Amino acid sequence: MSSSATIASIKDRRDGLRIDPDTRISSPIVGFKIVTVPTETTAHAPLAQAVQPLLALHNIQVVYGGAIEAVRDVSLDVPAGKIVALLGSNGAGKSTVLKAVSGVLDAEDGEIEKGSIHFDGAAIEREQAHRIVGRGLVQVPEGRRLFATLSVEENLIAGAHLQDRAALDESRDYVFRLFPRLVALRSTIAGYLSGGEQQMVAIGRALMSKPKLLALDEPSLGLAPLIVSEIFTAIQGLRDSTGLTILLVEQNASRALAIADYAYIMENGRVVLDGTSDDLRRNADVREFYLGLNTAQGATHMKDVKHYKRRKRWLS
Repeated sequence: MSSSATIASIKDRRDGLRIDPDTRISSPIVGFKIVTVPTETTAHAPLAQAVQPLLALHNIQVVYGGAIEAVRDVSLDVPAGKIVALLGSNGAGKSTVLKAVSGVLDAEDGEIEKGSIHFDGAAIEREQAHRIVGRGLVQVPEGRRLFATLSVEENLIAGAHLQDRAALDESRDYVFRLFPRLVALRSTIAGYLSGGEQQMVAIGRALMSKPKLLALDEPSLGLAPLIVSEIFTAIQGLRDSTGLTILLVEQNASRALAIADYAYIMENGRVVLDGTSDDLRRNADVREFYLGLNTAQGATHMKDVKHYKRRKRWLS
């Protein structure tokens, strides 16, 4: 289907909706339910030992152009009902891992050379992106990538193209409850929104498909601190109220560790450290190199961080 036909279809679905802008939104999203998940794990043991992973990567290697190795021997687990953060500096390989999981590497001449990726019990390392979405793994890419000429509501409808009318209404109402400021912006063209508002729409559009796992690529990138707080509160609320599983790729380690259950740190295409968020926040190297805190108290100067040498080498 052409892009113009797709947009026309979205507009047709929008025009068929009955919307009362004065109605309070109170209904929960269809397909989501309140769940109870285990919260205790053995100290210093992988979270996967306590909860069966919904997503599991085993020793994956990603190569671009048949020559450039971007990710090497990466293994990680994302248990159901948890937030797992993938941290690291720019160029560490975080987004490449997310692209491998989402099945979009081929768009950039990338390929999984070895290793396996299992989602909900099925191998997906060779599946196309639309089939992975159909299984319930949905990504919110870096940079939002909305339909800039469509309204907020039309963008949301685009994420629910496989739902019937009743389910679509319920899903949309849930998104408006999660991000109340979007209610007043429902008819606004997405290209005119602020970066933070666009990020809310992008997350909302992904939620419209009722995912089993939501993968977020740098949701705080370029946003004001107050907006970042609002978005991360919403992400945490998704886990706490619905049991949604979330894979969070983020450079802002402080924000990510504040809401994540477990985290992995990448450098130069490899996982160099992992642990519970509490353990990583107490780790002296993580505190100084990723959180900008010295071992005594307070933030370090940038000149100290620039020349920082870790107490032990993570890479052999």
